[in-house]
Amino acid sequence: MPALKKTVMTVLSAALLSVYVVSPAGAADKDKTDDKLPKPTGQMSTVGGKRLGEVGTQVDLGPGAPVLPKELSARSWIVADAEDGQVLASHNAHWRLPPASTLKMLFADTVLPALQPKTMTHMVTEDELAGIGEGSSLVGVKEDHSYTVHDLWLGVFLRSGNDAVHVLSEMYGGVPATVAAMQRHAEELQALDTTVVSPDGYDAPRQVSSAYDLTLFARSGMQKADFREYAATATADFPGGGKKGKKRESFEIQNTNRLITGDIGVDPYQGIAGVKNGYTTHAGNTFTGIAERDGKVLLVTVMNPSSEESHAVYKEAAHLLDWGFAAEGKVTPVGELVPPRSAVAAKGSEPAAGADKAERKHPAAAATAAPAGSSGVWTALSVIGGMLVVLAGGVFLVNRRWPLPDLVRRLPRR
Repeated sequence: MPALKKTVMTVLSAALLSVYVVSPAGAADKDKTDDKLPKPTGQMSTVGGKRLGEVGTQVDLGPGAPVLPKELSARSWIVADAEDGQVLASHNAHWRLPPASTLKMLFADTVLPALQPKTMTHMVTEDELAGIGEGSSLVGVKEDHSYTVHDLWLGVFLRSGNDAVHVLSEMYGGVPATVAAMQRHAEELQALDTTVVSPDGYDAPRQVSSAYDLTLFARSGMQKADFREYAATATADFPGGGKKGKKRESFEIQNTNRLITGDIGVDPYQGIAGVKNGYTTHAGNTFTGIAERDGKVLLVTVMNPSSEESHAVYKEAAHLLDWGFAAEGKVTPVGELVPPRSAVAAKGSEPAAGADKAERKHPAAAATAAPAGSSGVWTALSVIGGMLVVLAGGVFLVNRRWPLPDLVRRLPRR
């Protein structure tokens, strides 16, 4: 072989070998897997940081940080510190998708403060139960029967009852007024991906939200004592039908959030304190949860996993929470959960635009639940900590010492 040709072949062989070493088969397989996942087609918002508006997974791993879970198949997800608002990692965080019943977090955060006291009683009419979407989840509210506001909220949080949502909406001023108030509140929270069409999250044209916005709703809602109590309740008694002249019976309802109650193939998550799950045909499975471990409180939202594994939305959320607790302090935040507009205005500054302002902390407090005690009946999770935002002087403050809600019991340790 001529010397020149031999030299050329040697150089080419070395080049090919270097490409193989730099781009191993594992990396190529990962790229192929990522390519199979659905992706947003339009431009996404950059609220909370430029990285949050980019397509795909956003994470900056530091020394000793664990890699992200391999089991993730959701179209969109986010992991954030509930207190300082730092986003630890995300995937298509601002992708506008159908929210299903996770939108009920915004409904509760908007309406709950106005319907007080929670002992207030309301007689349900036939008209108040009209217009509920076909196939909706129901708790079993009956016309011509009275319910306390407390009963109805338990029906919303535990059974995702659209019948309870419609009755509470009518008590608030009607469905249209409720939808308008929810939209205003979403804008106040800077949840600008959200368009509200129905108060219950039932599939409706143009009704969308995002993993980022749902996380903002959970963070805001968990700062309210009643919201925390309902979100952490595992089981409760709900008023039944009954006939006049006879004692009204009740029946037990269980929270459909499987990270609270568990189910076949999924265990209750240690430290979970809510918040809301959902499912519709167009939305698939959606879930937002909050959990505490070793003094750290994390929020996670998962939207529409493509995995066919049973309870995939809960398993992926649990994997992300595990990762978040292990990665705390070992990753560079890729963005932040912005504070409400009123907090920004009171402080006299513009909303934080990106992760380059990560040193600006806007803490929201956290509700936490930890199993304890010996009771064999799981009536609810115990809320160890609490949340409070004080919009005074434009400061987002933390209060993690809320008293335990009266109706909350502690879960037994397993």
